[in-house]
Amino acid sequence: MKLATLKNGSRDGRLVIVSRNLQRALDAATVAPTLQYAIEHWSQVEPGLQALYAQLNAGQAASAFDFDPTQAMSPLPRTHQFVDASAFLNHGNIMEEAYDLNVKKTPGIPVLVQRQSDDFWGPCDDYPLHSEADNGDFEGEFAVIVDDTPMASSPEVCASKIRLVMILNDVSMRAHLFRELQMGFGFINAKPAAVFGPVAVTPDELGEAWGADGRIHLDMLVSRNGEWFGHPNGREMDWSFGELLARLGLNRNLRAGTILGTGTVSNKAAREVGSACLAEKRALEKISTGDSTTPFLKWGDRLCFEAKDAQGQSIFGAVDHRFVPFKAGH
Repeated sequence: MKLATLKNGSRDGRLVIVSRNLQRALDAATVAPTLQYAIEHWSQVEPGLQALYAQLNAGQAASAFDFDPTQAMSPLPRTHQFVDASAFLNHGNIMEEAYDLNVKKTPGIPVLVQRQSDDFWGPCDDYPLHSEADNGDFEGEFAVIVDDTPMASSPEVCASKIRLVMILNDVSMRAHLFRELQMGFGFINAKPAAVFGPVAVTPDELGEAWGADGRIHLDMLVSRNGEWFGHPNGREMDWSFGELLARLGLNRNLRAGTILGTGTVSNKAAREVGSACLAEKRALEKISTGDSTTPFLKWGDRLCFEAKDAQGQSIFGAVDHRFVPFKAGH
């Protein structure tokens, strides 16, 4: 099943069912008005949503209309909790080698960071870059939305609570990152609002790409200004989603609507498959030549993030947006 939220002037938008080929949509209000409502009442509303999805894909929904991703909000426009992991150790290893960093890590325990969750940008909305001097960056990631998950649940139980999967651009401001790291707490100015793809999908929509190992075996397709940037695959995650969620919920309940991101998708063959963020490419350049030449984000840059199935069909739609000068009041 595929779900999206369309703009309607409210903060939580209008929930719609989207066809498997992302061409058509159907209002879901008769079953659930918003995605947050759907997640919080999943066992009650899922059968009705699945029935609408079947009608839509069979061409039997008389009130269906064309799906326009430019009118989409984030599938979950705001939520109570968004946590980002750093689940691809290869990314950190590259950064540490390039900049001679000595990062304190506890073996076997993933890095998890609380993130802004009250305001996500739409997948095709212009993104206001406050200043080019902020060294804006992007990070292509996968993410999951979970149902209520009791404290101290096992990785297996946590994995069973995953309801939806998404892609995102986790926007970063590198000029603020090291300063905030050195302060010893979490990110604030280094991590402004994230941007999720237009469609959230149930795990079954990924087919064999939803691996038995609890990882997403899909390429994260990244382009900058129409040029290929990278296609690292999610299979190299060092922790499964279940393991990440179990660590997150070690001493707390995870409530319905909690989003967990993977962190930058990164592969050991990064020099061949490319990267999902500027910082990693710049680090690889520094390792190879002693200098980083790829520029950080500039006003007018257009970024695209997408994942496709074995037949080349887009699964989540695309994050496809431009970075523009910030204007007060917008």
